[in-house]
Amino acid sequence: MKKKVKGFQTGDIVKAVVTSGKKVGTYTGRVAVRKSGSFNIKTVDKTVQGISWKYCRLLHASDGYSYNTTC
Repeated sequence: MKKKVKGFQTGDIVKAVVTSGKKVGTYTGRVAVRKSGSFNIKTVDKTVQGISWKYCRLLHASDGYSYNTTC
């Protein structure tokens, strides 16, 4: 069983800058990966679903601790 999808795994902190489509914007938060490469990002106030891995940049790899992302 693979633990990573496109270099990301559930629990990583990512920053996604979406430049086109319905969900244009910048999102920073905890990622939940899917095998398809379309991720969910849980920000401080909401969960954004269906963000492509191509828009994501890893800020902090999952290490078992929980971090607050207030940016």
